[in-house]
Amino acid sequence: MINKVAIVTGGTRGIGKEISEYLIAEGYQVAAFYADNDAAAKAFKEKTGAKAYKVDVADLAACEKAVAKVERELGPVGVLVNNAGITRDGMLHKMPDENWHVVIETNLTSCYNMCRAVIVGMRERGAGRVVNISSINGQKGQLGQANYSAAKAGMLGFTKALALESARKGITVNAICPGYIKTEMTESMDSAVLEAIVKQIPVGRMGTPKEIAAIVSFLVSDKAAFITGATLSANGGQYMS
Repeated sequence: MINKVAIVTGGTRGIGKEISEYLIAEGYQVAAFYADNDAAAKAFKEKTGAKAYKVDVADLAACEKAVAKVERELGPVGVLVNNAGITRDGMLHKMPDENWHVVIETNLTSCYNMCRAVIVGMRERGAGRVVNISSINGQKGQLGQANYSAAKAGMLGFTKALALESARKGITVNAICPGYIKTEMTESMDSAVLEAIVKQIPVGRMGTPKEIAAIVSFLVSDKAAFITGATLSANGGQYMS
């Protein structure tokens, strides 16, 4: 049986916040990890009553320390959702080295760090669920996002390899590739740009964070016990693979 303690990285804002709230509503004890927005974390804690932990997910030692604290306070981690991510967009020939490295470390290396911190315990207990939030741009690439697309594509290979390693231990590892989702970030974009994006989406709209959270909920449930190493695309038909 999967222990109903879940860590959601990037879990106090945007898609991660919706995932956290969705899992809380389903009876999970959620530990939401966040990077630096203390105000958003405070609002999340006040609304949900759940715990929020300030963690640099690009730092393995910090992840291991935080996971140990979660397990002391809430119990063994049964579910991990790797949702933390940043963008530092720019054409490759103009991209500062720092913008490459910080995106790779935050978006991809964080998956290694967090999985490394929980996987031994999951293997010992013979149960676990890992869901990695990738992106449509990790599947098809995107102009000005060589760093982001590389990180998100790397998550897909990581997902498949870890799924193979973990299947006999009762652990499933899957990825979700959202398309354009209506969040604070997209709402701050230029309206003309948003209109052009929506025209490229066959269903004629952006997705909602709740739709992504519902997929996470399914993948961590017993109903999805036979699904591992999969990539689920949630992009309104914008990219089909």
